[in-house]
Amino acid sequence: MEISAKRFEFNPKEVHLKAGEPVTVRLVSTDRSHGLLIKELGIDLDANDGAPDSITITPSRAGTYPAICDHYCGSGHGNMRMSVIVE
Repeated sequence: MEISAKRFEFNPKEVHLKAGEPVTVRLVSTDRSHGLLIKELGIDLDANDGAPDSITITPSRAGTYPAICDHYCGSGHGNMRMSVIVE
């Protein structure tokens, strides 16, 4: 699964995963340094323009998990959010 980050937004805004199924999460930045942090799923990625980052996880519990960018990227940074829904 690939997640694209650019100033003030992630794309897609919502991702659906299946509990017990491994998935590789890849973060790609299109403009500057961005992070993807989802503590509950053990995801802490850092990507720069042209230097993606990835991790393989196996979500174990169903739920909705908030994701944030943990690299300050300007005045709209606080609105840079997405959700991961594990079914």
